[in-house]
Amino acid sequence: MSGTVQAVAASAIHGFSKPRLPSIRLLSGLGVAGDAHAGVTVKHRSRVARDPSQPNLRQLHLIAEETLQDLAAAGFHVAPGDLGENVTTRGLDLLALPRGARLHLGADAVAEVTGLRNPCHQLDDFRPGLMRALIGRGADGEVLLKAGIMAVVIAGGEVAAGDAIAVELPPEPHERLQRV
Repeated sequence: MSGTVQAVAASAIHGFSKPRLPSIRLLSGLGVAGDAHAGVTVKHRSRVARDPSQPNLRQLHLIAEETLQDLAAAGFHVAPGDLGENVTTRGLDLLALPRGARLHLGADAVAEVTGLRNPCHQLDDFRPGLMRALIGRGADGEVLLKAGIMAVVIAGGEVAAGDAIAVELPPEPHERLQRV
């Protein structure tokens, strides 16, 4: 499995959207250099309020460009970075990856998938109805979360639009992604 980095984004402040940048630097064990969510312990404000000592399993947020295209087809204009993601991908079914899959981004960076992004009310604050558009149902009635995936940074490096993404799957049995 392989794909491409379509866009990268980061923000030093806790806001919803992140501005696109020419490149970002991933820092091993921390996340994106200069991003408000970088760190060893959790940085998401609601999670910090509950327990600031939790490990940060949400150092890097990735979403597929194909998801943004699906949203556009449903009437929602959403550009890369708008949903707070650090990396917008193309050609990878991110939501189908198992927990522990490693994403090799560009020449040096490696991120390990920890789980699904949990959609929250801020999506509707950004665009009314967006949260519902990012939560679906599978054929078996199972809830499908489509707001991207989260990862931790295993190896640092520079990542930019156009960089290749290679997927390294963990040993089987594979564990389905859950909310983190």
